[in-house]
Amino acid sequence: MNGNTVGVESGETVLFSDFEDGGEMWTGTGQRERRQRIVFSTPFKEDPTVQASLALWDVDNATVMRADLRSENITEDGFDLVFRTWGDTRIARVRIAWFAIGPLHHEEDWDVY
Repeated sequence: MNGNTVGVESGETVLFSDFEDGGEMWTGTGQRERRQRIVFSTPFKEDPTVQASLALWDVDNATVMRADLRSENITEDGFDLVFRTWGDTRIARVRIAWFAIGPLHHEEDWDVY
């Protein structure tokens, strides 16, 4: 056994649903941002690779659709999902799917100082 254990974790989260309460993504203009910290169920051994994608994007068709989706502040314990829009774009709600892949700690790992 070589002790190389790879972990994969995935999930989905509703980042916002602003049309119900008149939130800024639905009623605002200009630069807007929403961010949510995702915490892994088991920490990785080092920073994993994280991929995020739109699972649901409910937008107003009367305006230009602008969006920027990123995974930021990636650590062994978690990362930030960040969704940005700008201009007159009106977004009712967004659900994000994500997955992380990276090395896991193994019971036979040694910490040598």
